[in-house]
Amino acid sequence: MARRVDGSPGSGERESAVPVPSTGEDEHLIREAEGIAVALGRMFPGLCEVVLHDLRDPQHAIRVIENNLSGREIGDSATELGLARIEDPDYPSVIQNYPNRFPDGRPAKSTSIGIKNAAGQYIAALCLNLDVSVLSPVTLALSNLVATDTQYREQPLESLRDRNARALRRAVEELAAERGATPRSLGREDKKALVRQLHQDGYFDSRDAAQAIADLLGVSRATVYNYAK
Repeated sequence: MARRVDGSPGSGERESAVPVPSTGEDEHLIREAEGIAVALGRMFPGLCEVVLHDLRDPQHAIRVIENNLSGREIGDSATELGLARIEDPDYPSVIQNYPNRFPDGRPAKSTSIGIKNAAGQYIAALCLNLDVSVLSPVTLALSNLVATDTQYREQPLESLRDRNARALRRAVEELAAERGATPRSLGREDKKALVRQLHQDGYFDSRDAAQAIADLLGVSRATVYNYAK
């Protein structure tokens, strides 16, 4: 079940949360996080909401909100995750890629990152809420674009590989090399497997392919056809 978006209005009001004592070092950390939040938001305009919560003041926690997709404002209260971190320093520092939902019902994918001070207390949380409703139609369109008819997937109708003599020689030499030998030094079973692979890959469709393969393997043309069966 999807949770409400990290920081939805009214989603985090619990009187039991106690504000974290503030220090100058804590403020410095949060100011640094503000720059990160702004930069992340400007990297994904209109697509990913980035929110920085100041957990030292849970009733007025939001310090930064870039790409406002949830309708919140600076100074709005902390969320359930923020309050849980205030109450428990051992609460997970990163909760990643969890399903979520904006107040208007749009689906979201969220990540919440807790920020601790030197004393091990959570003083802030950086939250990213990706609007997946924007991407879903694109995903569907791409799936339809690359889809092929199922009846042709097992046995392709054609290969777009070059079928000239040079390509055939290269294919024979590469298949022989995979078996640790030259084409002529291959044993009977390996030659048979090689010929069948060439047949499967469509090399027999080209003119005089059987004779060219026979010359490369040092066998007769009739033997090549026998191997291909």
